[in-house]
Amino acid sequence: MKKNISVIGAGSMGCAMAAHLSWNGHAVRLWSPDTSEINMLMEHHEHLQRLPGVSLPDSIVYTTNFAEAVKGCEVVVLAIPSQTTRSNAKHLAEFISPDVLVVTCSKGIEEGTCKLLTEIIAEELPENKIAVLSGPSHAEEIARKVPTVVVAASEDLAVAEQVQQIFMSETFRVYTNTDVIGVELGGAIKNVIALCAGISDGLGYGDNTKAALMTRGMFEIAQMGVAMGAESATFFGLTGMGDLIVTCTSMLSRNRRAGMLIGQGKTAQEALDEVKMVVEGYASCRPVYQLAQKLNVSMPITQEAYRILFEGKDPRVAVQELMTRKGKNE
Repeated sequence: MKKNISVIGAGSMGCAMAAHLSWNGHAVRLWSPDTSEINMLMEHHEHLQRLPGVSLPDSIVYTTNFAEAVKGCEVVVLAIPSQTTRSNAKHLAEFISPDVLVVTCSKGIEEGTCKLLTEIIAEELPENKIAVLSGPSHAEEIARKVPTVVVAASEDLAVAEQVQQIFMSETFRVYTNTDVIGVELGGAIKNVIALCAGISDGLGYGDNTKAALMTRGMFEIAQMGVAMGAESATFFGLTGMGDLIVTCTSMLSRNRRAGMLIGQGKTAQEALDEVKMVVEGYASCRPVYQLAQKLNVSMPITQEAYRILFEGKDPRVAVQELMTRKGKNE
């Protein structure tokens, strides 16, 4: 059934989601606060910087007016940097009715509060149905109709199934899940591990090193998840291992690219400046580190990532210290 859908955020994922939903037959409006970005999209029907070469459907309506973007919508899709989730949800509360479904495609944990994005949205929009869409899904490939498989998660299975029906297509398969904590944590913490995988590549280490980082990184993610009440099986599915694989191994991963630059000797800030897009692993590393301390969860890779990013630790020293820790049983 055709829906009126508002996509908030016109970066690579926002444009990819808007295009996909439009191809699915929905009426889509795409919002950005950046007038030059909206003018470019209106003129070229293409995001020349974020998704070059991808033609966006003519049916998408572009606007910088937030009220206009969400007026009369039935579904809002948040495709925004994770750290802007609260401000955007607070803004939404002024304009949308309680029957609007809110779906977040963002992956991260809020700095300061260490809260998951669905928790933040629920605080600001307590009466709305909320879901998260996550999994191994580069925007560049979604926009080119490369077969992609993700998960729609909500505490209410009926809501997850509604998202499944809205997004499902022959190139975009959607599973459902009610383990929102597990799905969100997998998507957020894998960005930190992907940064570390990039650092390993930048240092010139090999496949053995990356395989170890990914495997032990997955163990850290699962331990944190179980401590927070998630189901361990979630981390071995699409939003856990699947998302970890694609983010640690692909050059489309901005987290991996930022990590490679750090491994090659640049500071964290220099790496962020060169990537020129949001690096969610950087934004999530501090709250993940703080959560681990609060919950007394052992996360040595995450701990070293924090020290590299925020304390200027030499990555080679961090690797050496990880490798020479006291022996233990797996």
